[in-house]
Amino acid sequence: MVKIILVGVLAALFFSSTFVLNRAMSLEGGHWIWSASLRYFWMLALLGAGLLVFRRSLLIETLRLYARHFVFWTLAGGVGFGMFYALITFSASYTPGWVVAATWQTTILATPVVLLAFGRAVPLRAMALTLLIFAGVLLVNWEQAAAGSWRDVLLGAVPVLLAAFAYPFGNQLVWEARQGTLRRLPRLDSPAMDDPFCRVLLLTLGSLPLWIILIAVTTPPLPTMDQVAGTALVAVFSGIVATSLFLYARHAAKSASELAAADSTQSMEVIFSLAGEAILLGGALPGPLGWLGILLTMLGLMLYLRVQNVR
Repeated sequence: MVKIILVGVLAALFFSSTFVLNRAMSLEGGHWIWSASLRYFWMLALLGAGLLVFRRSLLIETLRLYARHFVFWTLAGGVGFGMFYALITFSASYTPGWVVAATWQTTILATPVVLLAFGRAVPLRAMALTLLIFAGVLLVNWEQAAAGSWRDVLLGAVPVLLAAFAYPFGNQLVWEARQGTLRRLPRLDSPAMDDPFCRVLLLTLGSLPLWIILIAVTTPPLPTMDQVAGTALVAVFSGIVATSLFLYARHAAKSASELAAADSTQSMEVIFSLAGEAILLGGALPGPLGWLGILLTMLGLMLYLRVQNVR
């Protein structure tokens, strides 16, 4: 369990770049759909090129696995990568990155709900402690509403709340299919499923239909070169490095409690995002309610891990 948590925290460090860079691109006027979709186009190019050079046979097996289960990967990738990130990026237009990161911690509350929906057992004490984390999230957003408007808070918070359920749902679909325990899902017994880069590539391929539809519907103006460069950084730091680390931690889990513990490490993104936004963007530090909300979130994480008997 300790190794799972340490890898998850490292993933959170790289994940935090998403919130900071998305906020930066939003402040520069970049359209949210490009900030979202270009990340995955970059990931597709980088992962494809890397596997082609270093693991060509595994790339071929990955593409075969995608073709055999196209519908499954479109569902898992469309929800777990596409819907999740489109909502996260949209919210960056209305609220600071560290607030998005704090609100995102509701995924820790969403994860047990998703696990229960898949028929997995979840410790009740752990679920109770996730409410403490949720209370911290509410305080952070309450302070933002007091400083700005409820409209911006709702447009910034509600999409993130929906994304908090989409991400673990998409990942859990893959985990269940790999275990082969649900009849309605294909059994993904392939060497590609043992490689985190291949799993990220499969989910990225699955998200492409959603990106194409969203671009066609929103018809955004062409992205700037700064936005193209910014999404490339997000693709490397968050899309490839962080996601691969996180999926490694998650797929190393052997029980529902270990899965929930891996997901809970994402609360560290709040601290990393706050520091990054303050240093790089000159963002304002939170007020008393914001700090209290962050402290509650971190306290909830520590108590959660203690309940799980982590040593």
